Amino acid sequence: MRRVAVALVHYPVLDRQKSVVTTAITNLDLHDIARSAHSYGLSDYFVIHPIAAQRELAERVRAHWVGGSGARRIPDRSPALELLTIVPDLEDAIRALGEPEVWTTSAAERGELLEYSAARSRLLQPGPPVLLVFGTGWGLADSVYERATHRLEAIRSPRPDGYNHLSVRAAAAISFDRLLRP
Repeated sequence: MRRVAVALVHYPVLDRQKSVVTTAITNLDLHDIARSAHSYGLSDYFVIHPIAAQRELAERVRAHWVGGSGARRIPDRSPALELLTIVPDLEDAIRALGEPEVWTTSAAERGELLEYSAARSRLLQPGPPVLLVFGTGWGLADSVYERATHRLEAIRSPRPDGYNHLSVRAAAAISFDRLLRP
């Protein structure tokens, strides 16, 4: 199995009007994606944010759960939050992994897509690490897709009315399960 890591991008992402924006880091995203990543054996969880104050906030959350009172109170959180690395841009995460394949995700289906079954098979073959990239806001900006090696198929809702508005935490957990479940 190849090394697999995850990145949560807060910039560049889109808002409702499709403008490129920066979103805020949320405590839930830090905890829940870290816990899912650790549960499925991912090697790293990168949170991408260009604003120093937001990165410092995330670092304080990490420190609280890895070596602070949170780690003493609920020690099961510590291993998951140890995966967390906060960096200013996606290129920092890519460099940290040594030029991985970059697999993007999206709720919209456009362009050539890599189905989960094919992606899972690729992970079993020798090759470079894989960085799974999720976006906040209303999705990743085009510049992130241009950097991608592959784009995973969207997670589709079984609802007949087409409602499909998952949180990024839920989408990450579903993707990890589809790709990495033994």
